[in-house]
Amino acid sequence: MNIKQPSEFNREEQSRVKIIIILGILTAFVPFSIDTYLPAMTHIADYFGTTSARMTFSLTTFFIGFATGQILYGPLLDLYGRKLPLYFGLVISILASVGCIFAWNAGSFIVFRFIQALGASVASVSALAMVRDFFPPEESSRIFSMLVLVIGSSPLLAPTLGGYITAHVGWHWIFVFLSLMALALISLVFFILPVNYTPDKNSKLKIPVLVKDYWTILTKPQFITYALAGAFSFSSLFIYVAGSPIIFMEKYHMTAQNFGIVFAMLSVGFIGGSQLNILALKKFKSRQIFQFALVCQLFVAMVFFFGILNDWYG
Repeated sequence: MNIKQPSEFNREEQSRVKIIIILGILTAFVPFSIDTYLPAMTHIADYFGTTSARMTFSLTTFFIGFATGQILYGPLLDLYGRKLPLYFGLVISILASVGCIFAWNAGSFIVFRFIQALGASVASVSALAMVRDFFPPEESSRIFSMLVLVIGSSPLLAPTLGGYITAHVGWHWIFVFLSLMALALISLVFFILPVNYTPDKNSKLKIPVLVKDYWTILTKPQFITYALAGAFSFSSLFIYVAGSPIIFMEKYHMTAQNFGIVFAMLSVGFIGGSQLNILALKKFKSRQIFQFALVCQLFVAMVFFFGILNDWYG
């Protein structure tokens, strides 16, 4: 009978902790790429001599790039392994961040943000894929929950950090920070993260087959129903993310640093909601919780709508 010594257990546990930390940082990279620059949005608009409303397109293009990247990297991670596409995407993100630093006008900045998202999206896709590589199915759900908590916790830190950087050294240094974060991820993946997935050398990327698979999923009524419901639900979050810098910093004249703190405080609700969902799942079906959440969201949206019409918020 082969019994592991305590030192072997310690090494194995240390390796697991390192893997979880790296996966957590990978998961946090995209939220940090979004939230750190929000406090600087009005400053960036002033720098390029344009409006904050126009600069919100840099957020729109980022989400488009993020969505596009997820579609592209999924098959590439299966075909070429986890690390090579990860290096490729993170290098693109670094180059695009440098492009944001040296952007010559608002239009070029918006384009570089799209490219940045196209590269950065590999981090979240690969992190989710590697959970299945390193952990058994019975443990994967717990690791996924931890990564979701990382996503929810990122808005607590990222805007505060972005506001501090903007207030003390200027908005350009936010993208220096994002470049260094991507470089650190490349180093962690290269030197520490083990290889636990070997791609099939005989497999090839067949575009017609890929398109057919996506079409099969997109034509399923159940998928369309839940996807649209989730999309409309999350759209309110993204509307808040895009509009909050204008509302707080232009209408209520908050500083970049104070906006970061307020944004972080309001993000506590996101974390609380996810934890409440875990408790609710013990008593209710996921479908019931989803329907109740949509009704609550609709009610709150109507309150905001009538509040704006009647000038309740000053």
